[in-house]
Amino acid sequence: MLVTADVIGVIIAAFGAAATLLGGVAAILARQTRHMDARFEKIDARFEKVDAQFEKVDVRFEKVDVRFEKIAGELADIRAEIASVRGELADVKLSVARLEGPAPRLIYARR
Repeated sequence: MLVTADVIGVIIAAFGAAATLLGGVAAILARQTRHMDARFEKIDARFEKVDAQFEKVDVRFEKVDVRFEKIAGELADIRAEIASVRGELADVKLSVARLEGPAPRLIYARR
């Protein structure tokens, strides 16, 4: 079977067209990948900034938590002091009542 020059020309043209198309697609994909990588780098930089801000906020929250714990401890001390003052106040009331004596009667019994 003999292959004519026209068939060889068509085959070469088809391979050339396929190579051109595939080369163009590869170039487009490479360009798109570069642009996407650049945009992702920008987004990653923004995320790093946001992460740094979150770290600062976390540090502030930790400081606030420490202050709350300190205040909670102080409140427990204050509650204990108030309880002791209540006990002492009850003792003072009893002492004052003993000093004053019983309440005078308004109606006296006849003898």
